[in-house]
Amino acid sequence: MERAIAAAEAHSAHNYHPLPVVVASAEGAWMTDVEGRRYLDMLAGYSALNFGHRNRRLLDAAKAQLDRVTLTSRAFHHDRFAEFCTELADLCGMEMVLPMNTGAEAIETAVKTARKWGYRVKGVPDGKAKIVVAENNFHGRTTTIVSFSTDPEARADYGPYTPGFEIVPYGDLAALDAAVDEHTVAVLLEPIQGEAGVLVPPPGYLAGVRELTRARGTLFIADEIQSGLGRTGATFACEHEGVVPDVYVLGKALGGGVVPVSAVVSSAEVLGVYRPGEHGSTFGGNPLACAVALEVIAMLRTGEFQQRATELGDHLHSELGLLAGGGPVREVRGRGLWAGIDIDPAHGTGREISEKLMDRGVLVKDTHGSTIRIAPPLVISKEDLDWGLAQLRGVLSAGD
Repeated sequence: MERAIAAAEAHSAHNYHPLPVVVASAEGAWMTDVEGRRYLDMLAGYSALNFGHRNRRLLDAAKAQLDRVTLTSRAFHHDRFAEFCTELADLCGMEMVLPMNTGAEAIETAVKTARKWGYRVKGVPDGKAKIVVAENNFHGRTTTIVSFSTDPEARADYGPYTPGFEIVPYGDLAALDAAVDEHTVAVLLEPIQGEAGVLVPPPGYLAGVRELTRARGTLFIADEIQSGLGRTGATFACEHEGVVPDVYVLGKALGGGVVPVSAVVSSAEVLGVYRPGEHGSTFGGNPLACAVALEVIAMLRTGEFQQRATELGDHLHSELGLLAGGGPVREVRGRGLWAGIDIDPAHGTGREISEKLMDRGVLVKDTHGSTIRIAPPLVISKEDLDWGLAQLRGVLSAGD
């Protein structure tokens, strides 16, 4: 294992700081390293693995498609594309889909879409379009996206930065109202801020954003890349406030942990602004991606995974709530099978807690120094979840 880690350190850019474990295989909610030790996955690829490792339905869908055709490019139609777009649009209650590959690509696509809509439909003067975003956001790491990040690690040394964005405090409707003007083409928000530490907005905030944007004639773009597709106990996190945005941005779990799949989903009025040649992706909407995503959609339609996230999530937060408010845990936040746990720095950094959990056979990851995130695959059993929580209690207990 040490040799593999050393080789990775020597020959790959150090833009990540992974835990010192080398995974060789995985199944469901469990991973096994090159030395045969098993670990409970409590991160699920930042929600890309909502349906678990090597989910049989998803692997069967991928294998069947691999035997037929994997790529045509969008120069031609293929026999999975129309079905994928139709089914995903219907799942979202929308009309049209623009498929891409990664979450960051989908956010870039949403930004371009909002600006084009602003110029062609809303009538914003050319070059004046503005998009309002929230502090502590995480939408990806392209140069445009980091231009409106407030995280110094994500933003520093990448200027000059892309203009056209205004940042307001997350959860503050008054600040949002003050920022939206006649040139605002969109408000772009995460319904729950994942990378920031699983920050849930105040009750009524998303509904307020929906009302404000509708009244002011601007788009509400919901980045559901991490929060969507079952993670919070609903298909989309916006549903917890009965909100349907103008645009969904999806990724991660849409590819089932098998292939990268992302999409912008909206109305014909919004996505209908595109003409041939104005945007594209060689791999976006490829047959393999469509086949896997179609199976993901079919699985979500059963409601099984949303129900599991609700029931196990209630149990997770009940157990974590017993740890909060004293000792090493300062605060616990989250919704469904998703939680952020703020650790008192006197007890250790998030990285140190993550490493201690790794030693006990549980894999989580830290963010922003003192916070760890818990987001197990939605297929995790209650027994395994309880075992993982027991390891967390052990790490946080005095004298560990």
